Amino acid sequence: MINNISVSELKMLGNVNLIDIRSIEKYNSKHIMDAINIPMEQLLINPSKYLNRHERYYIYCQKGIQSRKLCQILTSNGYNVTNITGGYEAWILNE
Repeated sequence: MINNISVSELKMLGNVNLIDIRSIEKYNSKHIMDAINIPMEQLLINPSKYLNRHERYYIYCQKGIQSRKLCQILTSNGYNVTNITGGYEAWILNE
């Protein structure tokens, strides 16, 4: 089972490890402030290069679908990740 968080809940947390898994082009176009870009393919190939198993990460994509799938995989491999429900589109609607 994966952890999910809404955009409004995320905004209450303050400073977190935020990862945008969209393409570099979409990230460069617009992204959530303080998010780092690690495309989904890179995280799938070598998660230990980017993630520490002892830290929590909040992951988003455009709509929350791909990030949910990725969080399922990462969680099953022992990483502490949370999917941001609705992704970047939910963030824009909540601004």
